[in-house]
Amino acid sequence: MKTKTTLLFLLNSIILLAQQGAPASYYNGFNWNQSATALRNALSTKITTTHTNILTYGQAENALKIIDLNPADNTNTQVLLIYGFDNANYCNYVSEFNFGTSANWNQHRRRHKQADVSDSNQCAWNREHVYPRSLGTPNLGEVGAGADAHHLRSCDVDRNSDRGNKKFFAGAGNSYSSGNNWYPGDEWKGDIARMMMYMYLRYGNQCLPKNVANGVINASDTNMINLLLQWNAEDPVSQYEDNRNNYLGNTFNFYGQGNRNPFIDNPFLATLIWGGSIAQNRWPTVFLSTPTFDLAENLTIYPNPTSTNQVFIASEMQLDEIQLISINGHILQQLKKPAVHNTTYSIENIPQGFYILRLSANNQTVVRKLIVN
Repeated sequence: MKTKTTLLFLLNSIILLAQQGAPASYYNGFNWNQSATALRNALSTKITTTHTNILTYGQAENALKIIDLNPADNTNTQVLLIYGFDNANYCNYVSEFNFGTSANWNQHRRRHKQADVSDSNQCAWNREHVYPRSLGTPNLGEVGAGADAHHLRSCDVDRNSDRGNKKFFAGAGNSYSSGNNWYPGDEWKGDIARMMMYMYLRYGNQCLPKNVANGVINASDTNMINLLLQWNAEDPVSQYEDNRNNYLGNTFNFYGQGNRNPFIDNPFLATLIWGGSIAQNRWPTVFLSTPTFDLAENLTIYPNPTSTNQVFIASEMQLDEIQLISINGHILQQLKKPAVHNTTYSIENIPQGFYILRLSANNQTVVRKLIVN
């Protein structure tokens, strides 16, 4: 098993090197001269039609001991735990261990944090459905979306329980819950985003991003949440993600599904589809058609009317200037290169009255009425 796994990582490394300047052979013949909805639909078709090996729930369970191996561990006895575990992000296991059946998963998954199996400080891990089954429409169940290994991850049992089916929200630091919300941790937020975008393209309305994450709705796609685009840009792809993607995309592997996660291959594809935060482009030698986003169509002002003397502006495009103008034409506030948080701007201390907002970005100007009660 160790020899096979080492060979797997060598093959993955070769594929990874090929992807630094161009897409993997998986995308041969794909039309990259498209963007926005057209690109989203084309990628959706690609990852659906190439998903030829539909794993059972049990097969997806067993796949984790291969695809979740810690690439930094040359003993091949560690699986990485999504969301982390105490002060470690991995759990050790004995490769010869009998994994048992899904019915007694927790009972058969006592794993040692250290290589010494006599260590009494143990950690138990199980499968995390990163897109919770109960948040699917309908429920993801144990077939199809519920058994798709692209979104199943090894997870500490307690962390898995803490997360439950809570929605993702903006946070910082290590993973934690806040009310009915869950922050996956700085180290995992990019992985989360790319998995959720994959599930959306692969399963459509059954796995809408807005049902699994909180935040500002994307102006070009009301099913997408801008927070996921931000996480995709802030947390780059890791070798661990590439290893999983390469294994699952190859049907010669016993648990290979045949399809890949395009957003792991190139996070910039999400930028081309939905705009928002600009993610890393892993294919600099490939011409990718960059969409022109219209400022007027990618702008939301709320609440309007407002009774709090404050208004928020959500924009997919970075604003160059915001002007608050009285009905007499006087500029009351002028913000050049205004501060932005999660693609959202704010104007405060606005007295009661009727106003004009003039917003500028990329040589485009939009004017909106504003009422403060």
